[in-house]
Amino acid sequence: MLKHYMILVLASVSLGMMAFAKHADATESSQVAELGKPAPDFTLTDIYGNDVTLSSFEGQKVVLEWTNHKCPFVIKHYEPGNMQNIQRRVIEEENGVWLTIISSAEGKQGYVTAEEAKEILSGYAYEPTAKLFDTSGDVGRAYGAQTTPHMYIIDEDGKLVYRGAIDDNSSHRPETIEGALNYVVAALDDMNAGNAITHADTRPYGCSVKY
Repeated sequence: MLKHYMILVLASVSLGMMAFAKHADATESSQVAELGKPAPDFTLTDIYGNDVTLSSFEGQKVVLEWTNHKCPFVIKHYEPGNMQNIQRRVIEEENGVWLTIISSAEGKQGYVTAEEAKEILSGYAYEPTAKLFDTSGDVGRAYGAQTTPHMYIIDEDGKLVYRGAIDDNSSHRPETIEGALNYVVAALDDMNAGNAITHADTRPYGCSVKY
């Protein structure tokens, strides 16, 4: 009984360590992207072999999403279609851009080949503007990406205006999506209304990015 209890405790602690990022640690370096300032430009290769440059989307809203298809917190938002619904809003209704970024290093959880990435994309029935490889982790580190998912919004002027969690419920269970405050959607609503973003800098949750 004691052994079983200790296993449960250790599992709970492990999940808790995985679920939250220490935001202060992510922003210690002066190289990390700063809110209200121009978002660091980058060029990454997408899963079809094309180079995609962030600055080419100037004049459009851009959402950056760090992902790892094996992370339960990513699965939480993809299996019921929550992430796809936000993607469709950004791309179809906002005429915006959605860039999904994989920063998992080769040999680490979440690393995929181009063909594997295409299969995942097809399985979840979604199509971001581009799904990009950041195997070196350079772009992830430049933005201080700590978790999957970790979300960022860049405005039409190229400034970083939101960074943090997708919503305010850090559970990995899909049923907790309903009733949660979706920070990404709320930020988009604030932007469209011409208001300052109420929750512009939130604590991300999820699996650690596997640099």
